[in-house]
Amino acid sequence: MGDDLHAWCRHKGLYAHQLQTWRDAFCAMSEPSAKQNLGAMRELQGKHDQLERQLRRKDKALAEAAALLILKKKFQALWADEA
Repeated sequence: MGDDLHAWCRHKGLYAHQLQTWRDAFCAMSEPSAKQNLGAMRELQGKHDQLERQLRRKDKALAEAAALLILKKKFQALWADEA
């Protein structure tokens, strides 16, 4: 394993101690705690729910506008037939 690692490092222009330093730095990074993850998840869920409500409200308004437009056209057609 050691010879393969050193050969790979030579091929890539690196030193084995650099890899170890990078590995240690990467492993030392602290992961967000479960509470932070849960808080972020709740915040995203709240935003998602808000957007869903907004979308339903806009869909209802669009359906109402389309219905009114159809009724207006039918009303105009009805009066055009009588004239």
